[in-house]
Amino acid sequence: MTDATRNAVTRIEKPWGYEIHWAKTDRYVGKVLHVTAGHALSLQYHNKKDETMYLYAGRMLLEIERNGELVKREMGPGDSVYIAPTTVHRITAIEDCDVLEVSTPELDDVVRLEDRYGRKGT
Repeated sequence: MTDATRNAVTRIEKPWGYEIHWAKTDRYVGKVLHVTAGHALSLQYHNKKDETMYLYAGRMLLEIERNGELVKREMGPGDSVYIAPTTVHRITAIEDCDVLEVSTPELDDVVRLEDRYGRKGT
């Protein structure tokens, strides 16, 4: 592989596990979210970011806003979910999880409504 075709892969430590960013362009981002059992991402939404998640391994609880209410859905390997901008959502790992996420590139577009790790806000 030449330097012209190589993509920088970065690992970012998070209080709930870590992210691996494996693709980043001006049009899309590809990530792996590793969420440790018992941990959760913040209850959040995005103003512009459009994303789809695919649960590759583990089990997780998805909370997602549907018709103005948070609905809980347990997900297992092979399940996926599309999350449109402004949709409130949170994932909690029942078991260690690896989630493949593809989104538009607005990585800083996170509005946190609740967070166990003191990161509430944007």
